[in-house]
Amino acid sequence: MHPTGCIRKAARQHKSAGKKRLPRKLAELQARPWRGVPAHAPLRVMFQDEARFGRIVDMRRCWCPRPLRPVCRAIVSRQYTYAYAAVSVDDGRLDTLVLPHVNAECMQLFVDELSRRHRSERVVLVLDGAGWHHQAALQWPPNVRPLQLPPYSPELNPVEHLWDELREKHFHNRFFDTLEEVEEHLADALAGLERDAQRVQSITAWPWIVDSLPN
Repeated sequence: MHPTGCIRKAARQHKSAGKKRLPRKLAELQARPWRGVPAHAPLRVMFQDEARFGRIVDMRRCWCPRPLRPVCRAIVSRQYTYAYAAVSVDDGRLDTLVLPHVNAECMQLFVDELSRRHRSERVVLVLDGAGWHHQAALQWPPNVRPLQLPPYSPELNPVEHLWDELREKHFHNRFFDTLEEVEEHLADALAGLERDAQRVQSITAWPWIVDSLPN
């Protein structure tokens, strides 16, 4: 078999295995004692991811009155900022931060903020295998526990669809003079999503995830 075919086959196997193992892994984490957290504290399952946003203009088709032709300024500037997000698919709760890098230091800031916002809950944070997500690279708060997604399976993470929503609705054909403008616009767009739980839930509440959540 061609190497590309082997990779695709492995990805399909990892994806299928990930869907099947999620209920079991969540049950194990729920049953295991949580240090310093009451056993009766509610369990919240959240999916987490990061995305890069910058000054490179995302050019797309758009409508305008005839006979005018749309004009959009364009720039190629490799300046970026990063959005961190964690979503709870059962109720559409979304927690976000805009941070300058993707590394263990920024991830620690996000995890600590997530812990603070959900101090009365037990949070299972489902994330991919990026180096800054590894348990050894972070000091995990008592009420937050990581659960790693299978490799080669970004499509198992519903947060990816939130990034698509942001880019389509808020960033196409937009020109930013500075990176600070990107950060402000991104923060406003994320805040709008945080306030719209119904919209977030409609994008991320995939049936196989909802069916896997503990009762």
